Amino acid sequence: MSVLSAPTFDDVLDAAARLDGAAHRTPVLTSRTADARAGATLFFKCENFQRMGAFKFRGAYNAISHFDAEQRNAGVITYSSGNHAQAIALAAKLAGIRATIVMPLDAPAAKRAATEGYGGEVVTYDRYTENREEIGARLARERGMTLIPPYDHPHVIAGQGTAVKELIDEVGPLDVLVVCLGGGGLLAGSALSAAALAPGIRIVGVEPEAGNDGQQSLARGEVVHIPAPRTIADGAASTHLGAYNFPIIRALVERIVTVSDAQLVDTMRFFAERMKMVVEPTGCLAAAAVLERVLPVEGKRVGVIISGGNVDLVRYAAFLRG
Repeated sequence: MSVLSAPTFDDVLDAAARLDGAAHRTPVLTSRTADARAGATLFFKCENFQRMGAFKFRGAYNAISHFDAEQRNAGVITYSSGNHAQAIALAAKLAGIRATIVMPLDAPAAKRAATEGYGGEVVTYDRYTENREEIGARLARERGMTLIPPYDHPHVIAGQGTAVKELIDEVGPLDVLVVCLGGGGLLAGSALSAAALAPGIRIVGVEPEAGNDGQQSLARGEVVHIPAPRTIADGAASTHLGAYNFPIIRALVERIVTVSDAQLVDTMRFFAERMKMVVEPTGCLAAAAVLERVLPVEGKRVGVIISGGNVDLVRYAAFLRG
């Protein structure tokens, strides 16, 4: 596959046009209780209400919408712990093409079931002993499929950026934008939109304590690779940022902070009790940094991305019981 150009805000605008009528324009919710906890005015962009339950649909649909006839005939392949898997499977179903998904053996059962329910073929691997990128590349060569990685692809990054475009279009200027960080696609796309629409905004990424490769990368100025992290934020259990998204993050993101699994559980409980929402652990990353005051935002207008709500209900109940 030919090397694609790095994405720009113009690509986000193109993605928004492609997604119009296909993706949900997700709600922006507020909470006086949340504002009081953070000492700020918070605007939650609720991608847990997106199609297939996460922001990932935006990038997956946008990427597949660029396929030519030959690519459509051969189908798409990806690797993912769950949300991008579901997103590619659903987007492929809508496009009428085949999808193969490489998923870890310990992926949440609900995410695997949904992926298969959308028609995706699941190939499993051990995330702690095998390399999903090598498996995906090998299968793509063998099957002639187009590989769409979960976060390091210009069309994926541009698609993810449409969520923040919608947020700022709806609520106006923001002082701070706080974004969940796993592989970096959402953060990079969000940064493109925020920098274009709200000059001077502070952009902050949030990742799990156990997997702070992004924080290390930003500090060193180069992509840092780490072992597969063990965290309840399975959607952020990535080992490194990407060649396309890291330059954007390095140029536009002010800082990256981390939160603990315990803080993610507290935030899940807050959303359930006070805002009546199911949010998965990864989806709570940005909110946890603000609500637990890991990131000081007092007196500011703050956009907070809730990235997804796909969590196995048995596991979810166990989290809430404490």
